[in-house]
Amino acid sequence: MFPIRRNRRLRQSDAIRRLVRETIISPNDFLVPLFIVEGKGIKEEIASMPNYYRYSLDLLKDEVKTLWSLGLKSVLLFVKVEDSLKDNKGTEALNPNGLMQRAIKTVKEVCPDMLVMTDVALDPFSVYGHDGIVENGKIANDATVEVLAEMSISHAEAGADFVAPSDMMDGRILGIREALDQSNLIDVGIMSYSAKYASAFYGPFRDALDSAPVDIQNIPKDKKTYQMDVANREEAIRETEMDINEGADIVMVKPGLCYLDIVRDIKNSFDVPIAVYQVSGEYAMLKAAAEKGWLDHDSVMLEQVTSIKRAGADIIASYFAKDVVKLLKY
Repeated sequence: MFPIRRNRRLRQSDAIRRLVRETIISPNDFLVPLFIVEGKGIKEEIASMPNYYRYSLDLLKDEVKTLWSLGLKSVLLFVKVEDSLKDNKGTEALNPNGLMQRAIKTVKEVCPDMLVMTDVALDPFSVYGHDGIVENGKIANDATVEVLAEMSISHAEAGADFVAPSDMMDGRILGIREALDQSNLIDVGIMSYSAKYASAFYGPFRDALDSAPVDIQNIPKDKKTYQMDVANREEAIRETEMDINEGADIVMVKPGLCYLDIVRDIKNSFDVPIAVYQVSGEYAMLKAAAEKGWLDHDSVMLEQVTSIKRAGADIIASYFAKDVVKLLKY
């Protein structure tokens, strides 16, 4: 006897598939990472991230206008700092006229309603390429948190809507929240990189910002003493719960595709917005495979971002954001 209920009835045309689709991608899902450099007239392609660029502030204006016209209304700013400005204390990160602070103001000047989030970590400013201050061959947690809190205040005073600490120091969310509140910046939000893994997928990003850990004796060669072990699952719940209790408004899982089980775990455990960062290595792999003709770029791209949202992401930080919304014709 054939079944009365045939699930294929709901798959037999594009119209019915669209009508019953559970996961819908729109421009409102995306947070667009932007890389900023000093200079004028600069739009330089990142070698390991084809079709993705670093922008000087003058050309950043044009890019922000383009994003807004596509319906993309949130950006996450990163800066590539000149080597001469790097030290072990993140001094330049606190410069009120620094590149990050000017980038925030630039975005707000050209598009006041654009939501601006900023990277809060010391690696772009560190002579050692680490997310924290190095003391006696170790990453100093508490001293780093103090600088991150000052950094967050500086970004907020420049006009940032959210700060996004990506460093994975213990207690930094509470330190930042208290510092912002004491400075009467109570409306500035925190998007915490709560479950950030010590992943091998970050290579192209570090090329983009020249922020890889340096190979110097007695200095850690990687970030495994503060970023999470890739083998751990339950630890992500503990980290996320701590950040929420300390005042995080949004929590993040990073990277994306290899950690969708973590996204679902957090979605099932907490009632807060969840961001997922589809990282540079994930972007670069698809670009390389598509260039070889091994994968259909657009189909795989859509499948990837859909799977991230299906897993539970409310926000997707992705280098594919422009490509996706152009393809879907929003």
